[in-house]
Amino acid sequence: VAIVTNRYTATPIMIPAPISPRAKPRAIRRPSTASRPRTASWTATPSRKSSRPTELYRSARCSSEAEKYAEASTRGRCRSAGTFVRQSNVAAMSQAATARTIVAPLSKRVAVISDVHGNRHALDAVLDAIATEQPDELWCLGDLVGYGPQPNECCRVVAAHADLCLAGNHDLVVLGALSIHDFASDAAAAARWTQSVLADDAREFLTGLEPSSHRDGVDLFHGSARDPVWEYVLDEEAAWWTLNATSQPLVLVGHSHVPLAIELEGDELGGGLARGGTTVALEGARRLLNPGSVGQPRDGDPRAAYLLLEPERRAAFHRVDYPIERTQAEMREAGLPEPLAARLREGL
Repeated sequence: VAIVTNRYTATPIMIPAPISPRAKPRAIRRPSTASRPRTASWTATPSRKSSRPTELYRSARCSSEAEKYAEASTRGRCRSAGTFVRQSNVAAMSQAATARTIVAPLSKRVAVISDVHGNRHALDAVLDAIATEQPDELWCLGDLVGYGPQPNECCRVVAAHADLCLAGNHDLVVLGALSIHDFASDAAAAARWTQSVLADDAREFLTGLEPSSHRDGVDLFHGSARDPVWEYVLDEEAAWWTLNATSQPLVLVGHSHVPLAIELEGDELGGGLARGGTTVALEGARRLLNPGSVGQPRDGDPRAAYLLLEPERRAAFHRVDYPIERTQAEMREAGLPEPLAARLREGL
C-alpha cells in the first residue's frame, strides 16, 4: 500500500502500490499449497448456478489488502463456501493454466464501466463521454445499486444501454441473495434504504444478472475468478490467482473501485494503478484490467471512471467530471449515511 496525497483535496490517502515499480515485470512466487486460500463467501441459489467450467472457480481467502478495503466498506472476513465457488488445489490450477487455450482477442470496440452505486449524475457524465467514442458495445461489471440515491434510475439506464451486465455484491444483497449482516454499517444502512425504494422493474433487471460472464475472448467477473462476488483484486497474489484460473487473453474485474492494469507474461507479473489517461497495449501478455468506479471512486480521484477497449490494440483509462455536490445533496435528502456522501468529494 502506498500513502499519497490527493491532488484534488491535498488529503493523504492509501492506494494499492504498483505490483512492479520497474518497467520490467518482476517474477513473483507462486502461492504454496500450505498457503492455499480458504473457501469464499458466495452461496448460489439453484437458478444462479453457472455453467462455466468448474476449474474457473477457485477457493478464496481475503488478502491483507482486500481485508483493509472490505473492513472499511463492505465486509471484513471470509465466510463458509457456497456452491458457486468450487474448491481446487494448486496442482489442478497449474494444470489448467498449462493446458489453457488462448482464443482470438476482442474483435469489437467496447466501453467498460463498473460500480455505478446509484450515482445517476456520474453515470450520465460517463455515458455522455462514451457516446462521443461510439463504441460497438457497453459492458457493466456490476454494483448498479448501493450507497447512492438513485438506484432505480441507474438500473433503467444501464438496462437500456448495456449489452452485458454483471451482478455485484450490492445488487445481490438488495435482492436478499446475500446477508445484509455481512456488510459494514454504512453499507448495510444504504442497502436497507435501497431495498425500501427499489422498483419492480429494477428488481426484475437485477434478478436476471450473474456475477461472472464470458464474451468475445474476455472473462468478466465482478470480484475475481475464484470468488466472483466478494474478492478484491488489489495485490499480486489475488491477481496471479485470477489470471491463472482463467483461459482468455483479457480478464476484466470490478468491485475494488480502483482502476488497475496488470499483465502476466510467463511467470512474471507487472503493473498496478491505472490513472486517468493511462493506455495499455493489448498485444502479447495476458492482462487483467479494472475500469475503476463510476459512482464511488476509491483511488483518490473523485472523477467518474470508465475503460475503452480497442480491438487487438489498446485499452484506455478515462476519467470525467460530474456534479458531485448534486449527488451529495440527494444522498442527504434521502437520509443516507453522511460518510457515504462525504467520501465522494475525496474519491475514497
